Amino acid sequence: MSSSDKRDPHPAHPEKAARLGPTLLFDGEIKGKEDLVVEGQVLGKINLPASDLLIADQGRVEAEICARNITIRGEVIGNIEAAGLVVIERTGRMKGNLSASVISVEDGAQFKGTIKILDKA
Repeated sequence: MSSSDKRDPHPAHPEKAARLGPTLLFDGEIKGKEDLVVEGQVLGKINLPASDLLIADQGRVEAEICARNITIRGEVIGNIEAAGLVVIERTGRMKGNLSASVISVEDGAQFKGTIKILDKA
């Protein structure tokens, strides 16, 4: 997929995405309209319905998540709702319920929960 493809879960310009660094812990709700890369830890809620979210290899999220497209390389505990694509890469781990239009779980990824495929908008 090209970076202009709306279903591409990787931020089109990762250098311009907001970042939560590897030594940071955020406890609360994150809301916004820009792409986010989580390298640290988030507890609470992430609400980015018009933006893409990347949980990096070292990232750990215990939260309810709503985003356009989501890529999981680290760990997520909580429910996810995405309008577009969710990819759990081979290094990714997720426990929770997953709702999205397109879902990809790569070989080696860990997933425990339920999956609901949403109608494409």
